Amino acid sequence: MLLAGLLAALAGCAGGGDRDEKGKVVLEYWEKWTGHEKEAIARRVEAFNRSQDKIHVRMLTVSRIDQKMMLATAGGVPPDVVGLWAVNLPSYSENNALLPLDRLAAEFGISEGNYLPVIWKLCNYRGFLWSLPSTPSVVALHWNKDAFREAGLDPERPPRTLAELEEFNEKITRKNPDGSLERIGHMPQEPAWWMRDFPTWFGHPVWDGGDRMRMDDDACRRFFGWLESYPRRFGGPEMYKLRGAFGNFASPENPFFTGKVAMVMQGVWMDGFIKKFARPGFRYGVAPFPEPVEHPGAPLTVAETDILVIPAGAKHPRESMEFIAWLQRRENMEALCLEQKKISPLREVSADFLARHEHPYLRTFQELAASPRALPALTIPTFREFENDLSVYTNLVLLGRMEGEAARMEMSARQQKALDAKLNRWNRVAPVRTAEWRKEVGS
Repeated sequence: MLLAGLLAALAGCAGGGDRDEKGKVVLEYWEKWTGHEKEAIARRVEAFNRSQDKIHVRMLTVSRIDQKMMLATAGGVPPDVVGLWAVNLPSYSENNALLPLDRLAAEFGISEGNYLPVIWKLCNYRGFLWSLPSTPSVVALHWNKDAFREAGLDPERPPRTLAELEEFNEKITRKNPDGSLERIGHMPQEPAWWMRDFPTWFGHPVWDGGDRMRMDDDACRRFFGWLESYPRRFGGPEMYKLRGAFGNFASPENPFFTGKVAMVMQGVWMDGFIKKFARPGFRYGVAPFPEPVEHPGAPLTVAETDILVIPAGAKHPRESMEFIAWLQRRENMEALCLEQKKISPLREVSADFLARHEHPYLRTFQELAASPRALPALTIPTFREFENDLSVYTNLVLLGRMEGEAARMEMSARQQKALDAKLNRWNRVAPVRTAEWRKEVGS
């Protein structure tokens, strides 16, 4: 009964007439954004609706969009277009909840050459194109220049290797008379959003893209050893006590804004929050996040992107692709990315975009995204299981309650078992699924 009620409600959101009073095909577009991001995409939707007389896009902001989109698709009442995240692609495509876009993209002149390589990779899975980007981001080191100056460091020179990061960390960290932490230079779990990708900076991602977790390799050993060094140097309980006093991310009490943490890994959106919440005159810098060895001219970063998909069973796939393709045009994509204060996912960026963008370090982020060593964020089929385990084991290590090597070995065994189980289930349906996808895209 509960499921039936939810499906009825979703049908009401996704339903309505196929045409409006002017005879235009009505597309139902679900998006997750709120605030200024919602306002930016709403203006693009309005511009598209004005640009032609065949299609009317009706946008709805939907909370927990990933869950509701899957439910609506399973119930046979999907919207026409949905804004998700690239991390959703493995589970959604394997569960036949998405329409492969290869054929439609080709018809509208969209190809790999239009996009930054790392962004295109994020839109593909198992050899098929499932999505196109809306607004992407890459991560970089952000440092508090005043905290550097107070520690006797050059505020204009960031750490260039992981060894330097920890050297700077030691110099910046300050303790109260009772031994508690007043400030720390860097804390791996602030924020914890990138923990799944941190092993990449120690050698390579934790998944090989196929049937093997790479948690027994040296990169993951070094990562857990790095984590283990923190409670030894700064005290696990002391770090968590400091962290417990941090304010909300989107507030003036963000620990980076207050100086309680001097170096963080963050994305291009951080500048907007700094301008809104940090004190006047707050000075910060952006640079590639350090690696064990510096790579001048080819820095490492991890990319993620918001994506647009067409659910399986959508009523108007061609019209949906017409809207998505319109948004991919450089002038429309750049207008959206300018208003959302993001980088562009396109290979070619206009001089006007670079000149008008408010971010003082936009070129740094664009260069990171175009780097030959830019890698897609972890989009593993067992994403939820991996994130849950990683949170548990990294917290145990950072609290000093478990040795890094023991945590790595235990988690490695659990995650390989979870991946094996997921792949076994996939392999049973793969021949049928891929045959259906090839038929859909005409290959």
